[in-house]
Amino acid sequence: MKSIVLLIDDDPIDIKSTELLLKSWSFEIITARSGREGLEKLQTATVDLVISDVRMPEMSGVDVVKSVTDLYPDIPVVLVTAHGDIRSAVEAMKIGAFDYVVKPPDPDEFKLTISRAVEHSQLRKQNACLLAELEKGGMYGDRLIGQSAAMNNVFDLINRVAQTDSTVLVTGETGTGKELVARMIHYRSRRAAKPLVALNCASLNPNLIESDLFGHEKGAFTGALTTRRGRFEEADGGTLFLDEISEISMESQAKLLRVLQEGEIQRIGGNSRMHVDVRVIASTNRDLEGQVKSGRFRQDLFYRLMVIPIRLPPLRERIDDIGRLAAHFADVYGRRYRSSSVKISEKTNEYLSGLEWKGNVRELQHAVERAVVLSNSTELQPGDFMFDKGTGQTTSQSGTLGKYLNSKTRDYLVEVLNRTQWHKQHAAEILGMDRVTLYRLLKKHHLEEGTVRDDDLPVD
Repeated sequence: MKSIVLLIDDDPIDIKSTELLLKSWSFEIITARSGREGLEKLQTATVDLVISDVRMPEMSGVDVVKSVTDLYPDIPVVLVTAHGDIRSAVEAMKIGAFDYVVKPPDPDEFKLTISRAVEHSQLRKQNACLLAELEKGGMYGDRLIGQSAAMNNVFDLINRVAQTDSTVLVTGETGTGKELVARMIHYRSRRAAKPLVALNCASLNPNLIESDLFGHEKGAFTGALTTRRGRFEEADGGTLFLDEISEISMESQAKLLRVLQEGEIQRIGGNSRMHVDVRVIASTNRDLEGQVKSGRFRQDLFYRLMVIPIRLPPLRERIDDIGRLAAHFADVYGRRYRSSSVKISEKTNEYLSGLEWKGNVRELQHAVERAVVLSNSTELQPGDFMFDKGTGQTTSQSGTLGKYLNSKTRDYLVEVLNRTQWHKQHAAEILGMDRVTLYRLLKKHHLEEGTVRDDDLPVD
């Protein structure tokens, strides 16, 4: 991918000669004849470096440095100055300019300065991306976890496809972690220092999706008060993740297909086409092939997206990972809400492994978070997990494992209650839960029989 340089100079001869020199070094050039024009172009273009003359009317190179530093702190500025302007260039470095070169610049020195500035820009962007990834994943537990055979196959595919620019279609049920796959591919690719832009197609107004994807010019339609960059422009050089791709209209599908084939976009209301270098990863929880057969999704777009298919297995196909996932989430939310780790007991692992988890990993994550918040125990027990009726998040009564775990849970409750002579407060303390949770379990397992003390009345 070529690095993009914004060249600002009011002298037509200087700007042309510098442009030709930079192009010979394989840089992509955007030119501006004034500082203000340069700042306008920064609003709509992805730039790795700004090179500006120092002495210009209205807005000097020093002013350009101030504005770029304030508005786009990750973009370095190199000043080109005459001998008499060196003091201004030095002052500009004190307020944020990356470096300066003296006219006429020595080609070797100039190339070295520019290369260092571009490398600095890319490293800052990569560092920002990795920090964002750490904050999303490392801090909050939002990452792909698993060691089952099914997940090992997924990880192997991710590692292989990350080294390419092939289009990827990620399929799987809701809550399996499709966006996490896109993030893993992006941050393992050569595009890691460039943006990862995510767009949920299902949440967009159908009439505005093309504006979101391709951008629009000022006045292109009612309400278009300013020029807007689309997601393809924002993701230039990086990755665009199109979640729930099945939700876009047939008309938008045709335009998306053209962009994937030609690598060019045109803003709504615009007259020119722009080249974009974007790797597309799409996802869906629907049967996209079935939608093709029913005429609701374009066959040519389907095959264009299906270059590399990755299927994420539902949680019921990776039961071996449930305990590991639960332990991870318990640790994450324990540190977040209590500033200390929370564990998952062996009995809890067995209990959680017997649940249906129709909402997959996302449902498990929310269940563990709720248990950590509501329980006072440092080791979560089965009774700490409460589910609402009708959500599909209860133990499968038809499954042998579910019946076995229900039986074991009931036996354990009876054992503890007998040990405490049915003193429910003491039983709740041993079980690591509050009395409200214990009463719910007693009702579920029909254990209201036994000796009940006068001071042990049900809590409303």
